[in-house]
Amino acid sequence: MAITEFDNDMELGAHRRTFASFERLVLFAAMHIALTLSCLALAFVGNIPVIALLLGVGGTIALIAGFVITANSG
Repeated sequence: MAITEFDNDMELGAHRRTFASFERLVLFAAMHIALTLSCLALAFVGNIPVIALLLGVGGTIALIAGFVITANSG
């Protein structure tokens, strides 16, 4: 991995914002995968597909809302 030097503070700030955005995207993806797998387990292994569907839709909306709110506050 090459070590790069940034010419000015604006370039460094832009890099940090990009890294933070990518980090949040990866966190959202991991949380959504965990939610999806748990809903699939409820639907097929637990044999309660209606609750799994409601939990999946509600959890996805909650994840999106949570990430939008925290992105706007910070």
